[in-house]
Amino acid sequence: MISRTRRVEAFINLGRIINEPAHKEVIEDWVDQAKSKNNWFTRENVFMSLKAIAIQFLDEKKLISWSERYPEPASYKKVGVVMAGNIPAVGFHDALCVLISGHTLLAKQSSDDEVLIQALLKKLTEIEPDLKDHIIFADRLNDADAYIATGSNNTARYFHYYFAKKPNVIRRNRTSVAVLNGSETTQELAALGRDVLQYYGLGCRNVSKLFVPSGYDFTKFYESIADMESTFLHHHKYFNNYEYNKSIFLINRVPHLDNGFLMITEGDALVSPISVLHYHPYETIDEVEAQLSDMQDKIQCVIGNVSLHLPGSLDFGSSQQPGLSDYADSIDTMQFLAELS
Repeated sequence: MISRTRRVEAFINLGRIINEPAHKEVIEDWVDQAKSKNNWFTRENVFMSLKAIAIQFLDEKKLISWSERYPEPASYKKVGVVMAGNIPAVGFHDALCVLISGHTLLAKQSSDDEVLIQALLKKLTEIEPDLKDHIIFADRLNDADAYIATGSNNTARYFHYYFAKKPNVIRRNRTSVAVLNGSETTQELAALGRDVLQYYGLGCRNVSKLFVPSGYDFTKFYESIADMESTFLHHHKYFNNYEYNKSIFLINRVPHLDNGFLMITEGDALVSPISVLHYHPYETIDEVEAQLSDMQDKIQCVIGNVSLHLPGSLDFGSSQQPGLSDYADSIDTMQFLAELS
């Protein structure tokens, strides 16, 4: 295996290619191909994801600092990665971790996200040809020595059964929540709208539930996201979900608020359908903290006003900007890979 320095440098150069205007036509081609395969992957969303990868994962200082925190594994293994496909290039972080660690990547892609992962890793091997033998796309992962798998709660049970005899990281369904106190500015609420609606709400880092003070008035929130209307009215898959969920609410007489593209309803469930946002009224922040603690194994991110002093909470608008150390399900992927023997 090539040195870690060369591996890191290859990824840094990949980030430069994504960012540099000279490679605009190449990136445009990736975007167009991704959109043609999956209608949820709009041009705006694919560009957004690639930009986030370049800025958050492939920045030179960030990548070097992060990678230096982990030792080289005692021996190199074949690591099978079952990738999700809910948002563009969502499996890239796992691929990055496996390759930076020095292992060989056996990637089982989601059929929803074939184009971007292949394009990114092919470009990586053009930058560093010696990585080519360490990147394998496979439908079956029988040859793997360890596994990283992301899926629903149902598929997680399947993964546990089939991968139990080898080291593994199995991820389940998670979602994100936000806690409001009523003092939020228009700018903060607009940013919250992005936390809810970026990637059409399909990611585990998308906010699907709000905790709000009893009697909270959602008018200001709706006003703050009004300029997002055209984006969601004109996306047929999203709008079909909106119309379907609206009809269910009306037929079942479920009380809800509606601004024409996002409905809000009180509910206990953490996960909400596409185009729906759940909320739960609270009396005290202590009550919220107790609930969040009870549900921590189901929550990916907590968004909230800094004045609430919620442990580990993120600023409004930052949920879809994970850093290198923001591991899914809070499981340190790099530490897992470093300890393989």
